[in-house]
Amino acid sequence: MTKLKLGALSDDKPVKLTVALPAQIHRDLVAYAKVLERQNGQTIAEPAKLIVPMVERFMATDRCFAKLRHQGTSGSSPPGKGE
Repeated sequence: MTKLKLGALSDDKPVKLTVALPAQIHRDLVAYAKVLERQNGQTIAEPAKLIVPMVERFMATDRCFAKLRHQGTSGSSPPGKGE
């Protein structure tokens, strides 16, 4: 079976997040949660909890972001910090 990019979710302290998603994105998020439940045997009561690990994974695998972030730490502060 092909593995999803997300693995089991860590049991972190809940964080309130308010986001407006297009209906199709929400349906896809719910569907992703169902597939992840079947794959990991872990119940996902709130598909919105997938958003943070998805964003983390996205940023961790974005080579351009990593390169620019690294460049930002070798000298001045990264964009958005201390401006």
